Amino acid sequence: MSDYKIMLDILKNVKKGSTLLLHTCCAPCSTRTISLLSDYFKITVYYYNPNIYPYTEYIKRKEEQIRFLNEYQGTYKISFLDCDYDNDKYNEVVKGLEQEKEGGKRCYACYMLRLKKTAQTAKNLNFDYFGTSLTVSPYKNAKWINEIGRQLENNYHVKYLVSDLKKDNGYLTSILMSKTYNLYRQNFCGCIYSKR
Repeated sequence: MSDYKIMLDILKNVKKGSTLLLHTCCAPCSTRTISLLSDYFKITVYYYNPNIYPYTEYIKRKEEQIRFLNEYQGTYKISFLDCDYDNDKYNEVVKGLEQEKEGGKRCYACYMLRLKKTAQTAKNLNFDYFGTSLTVSPYKNAKWINEIGRQLENNYHVKYLVSDLKKDNGYLTSILMSKTYNLYRQNFCGCIYSKR
């Protein structure tokens, strides 16, 4: 069964109002994700992105994320949980992988860093689920992301919301919603290597 169908099965059976700690990378990727999931979950957006460089870009994306959340009307009010900017942590995790191609081992390490922190926080704050908006992008490896999420679910004993949000016109929906909300759409993933 595809990850998208697994997600639909989870949504069909999830108890309405369950809590979800949702890692988001940016407002545009969060649009489709939140519009799909906010009828099922009480969502707290978890903004943990130490990969984003420079700091001004990080702040710009964070402010856009907050603006979108303030404007979006879903079934449940969406909360926002901010994290400290820690680009040094990202650089430490990808040390030795600087020359890897985009979408390779460096990206896997970045997915792991952000999802691990999300899973730990979800466990510590007693969330029912944790998940991420990363799978809405065709430039991200949803198979890897879900593999990591499942592993962390076992490690931290908090349910992971399997997803492949680009399916069923998910990416197109995120583009259209970004235009509707007049969101800043960046032209690189976030790290200094993707900017190059």
